Amino acid sequence: MLTTKSKHIFSLPKHFPNHNCSTATISHSPLSLLTPRPSLAQTKQVHARLITAGLGGRTHLIAHLIAALALSPSTSLSYSRSIFQSIKNPSLFAANNLIRCLAKSESPRESVALYDFMRGSDLQPNNYTFTFLLQACGKAMALIEGTQVHVDVVKLGFGEDVYVRNGLIQFYSVCCRIDCAEKVFDESPECRDVVTWNVMLGGYVREGQIGVVEKVFEEMPERDVISWSLMIMGYVQNGRLEEGLNFFKEMRGKGLIPNEAIFVTVLSASAQLGLLDQGRLIHSVIRSLDFPLSVPIGTGLIDMYAKCGCIEQARVVFDQMPRRDVCSWNAMICGLASHGLVKEVLACFERFITDGLRPVNVTFIGVLNACSRAGLVNEGQYYFKIMTENYGIEPEMEHYGCMVDLLGRAGLVVEAFELIEKMLVQPDPVLWATLLGACKIHGLVDLGEKIGNKLIQLDPTHDGHYVQLSGIYAKARKWEDVVRIRRLMLDRRTIKVAGWSLVETQGRVHQFVAGDREHEWSSEIYKMLEMIGMRIGEAGYVPNVSPVLHDIAEEEKENVIKEHSERLAIAFGFLVTGSGDCIRIVKNLRVCGDCHDFSKAVSKVFKREIIVRDGSRFHHFREGKCSCLDYW
Repeated sequence: MLTTKSKHIFSLPKHFPNHNCSTATISHSPLSLLTPRPSLAQTKQVHARLITAGLGGRTHLIAHLIAALALSPSTSLSYSRSIFQSIKNPSLFAANNLIRCLAKSESPRESVALYDFMRGSDLQPNNYTFTFLLQACGKAMALIEGTQVHVDVVKLGFGEDVYVRNGLIQFYSVCCRIDCAEKVFDESPECRDVVTWNVMLGGYVREGQIGVVEKVFEEMPERDVISWSLMIMGYVQNGRLEEGLNFFKEMRGKGLIPNEAIFVTVLSASAQLGLLDQGRLIHSVIRSLDFPLSVPIGTGLIDMYAKCGCIEQARVVFDQMPRRDVCSWNAMICGLASHGLVKEVLACFERFITDGLRPVNVTFIGVLNACSRAGLVNEGQYYFKIMTENYGIEPEMEHYGCMVDLLGRAGLVVEAFELIEKMLVQPDPVLWATLLGACKIHGLVDLGEKIGNKLIQLDPTHDGHYVQLSGIYAKARKWEDVVRIRRLMLDRRTIKVAGWSLVETQGRVHQFVAGDREHEWSSEIYKMLEMIGMRIGEAGYVPNVSPVLHDIAEEEKENVIKEHSERLAIAFGFLVTGSGDCIRIVKNLRVCGDCHDFSKAVSKVFKREIIVRDGSRFHHFREGKCSCLDYW
């Protein structure tokens, strides 16, 4: 026996006759009214009709009612169990479908208890029993019970059943025992189908073994859409976003129709890379296939458009969705926040509450983030308060990060410091680094020095802490300290994260780093940059070289700033876009102050909109102004 802990749950007789139910019998009963995936309400209505028609005692019909519940998107476990217990002589079919109901419930281990009783009776399990039972063990992460089921599989002669073998591979993979999954996979090479290969492929994807995933994919004798879906997911989950998108193109070239999981994955890749053209292409494929705007796809589109700088299009998709869940609202709220649209964020949050939905931790990250970007201290403190008092959500590091950023930017650095000191959880280095940034903004040298040294002690290899601290000294014109910190940084061999900027055009992604001379259009880019610099200089732009080290000549300082990656990207944008077209740039680091001024000047002089997604937020440069109102 597997377990004896839950014997009170089921009171089964010693004999379970296996009732067969003909299709004709079902077609002449209320069961014929059920859809392939009936709702709980529909199933209950049919149950009531069976009873009123005097068929409530027909065990084979009641067994099919349990089967309908097993297929239903929402199943009441107590209802399923009560129906099963009403059957005087439950069949194997009824028992298997109750196991299936239990497997997808919040109490999957109960299926093991039911199986235990079945094994104590004359009812012998079949391959469906083990398939559903292994699903339950996988969901419950019940490795011991699942291993015992494996023993019964072998004992009862189901070891060569392909469905059961697939269930075993899936179970071991979900339980992070890829070695056991491999063993089952390798035992019987002749006993495999495309699902077997897919389940094994999925196990390697889950483990992050992308090299093995590629090898298995190449070895597959047959592939279906699931195979391609897993391959694309493997690339994207392991940060190989462009390869995932290229695989999507290859799959489309073979005439395969993507499934929902593929669309959601490639939309996520496009969002992370900020590739609007790629995202639009995926959206056009969704439309051309008349794919329904489901919650996952709608949410993916909102996230993609928001992260690619098209917040208006994100709103269009949001308004078009026939149904939205909390994730959809969160994507919209966080998207609006990243664009600095604080009024819209707060209005969206109020609509969210009015619609009767309950916010989660991510919802408040979006709201607090918006307050932080706009400097709304009172509003931020209000939402931080109701998050805990009204909704019982304990603040996490991200919430504290938003509040520290909000207080720090507003000049309330001491209050931000006190908030960190009062935290119930240990503050992480990112939180202290946020406060260090506030010290730099407001010129608080003593506190900045204290926090900077603390951060350097916590992580001596992180270049950002040295750069921030040296920036504080530079702003205070304490040049000896600047040199000391820079030398310390070199002595400890910290590696500065290289800044880069991306521009997407005609299906290609062009990446630039500071001083880049490798691009095929390098000569034209620098000529364009020279022309842009001359025009905005005539209009009054003067480079801000104060952050650059003091011990190099003024002219050299200007040259250092002039070759920053976003400037090269802007010059390239002028070369590859039409007159008046928007130039879109994705940058991995925060935009520096002078490049921010440069972009504003370019937008005014050339009447061009420039949208930059940096490591912090979106900047929409139009007519000499930025959407961040110089508060970033």
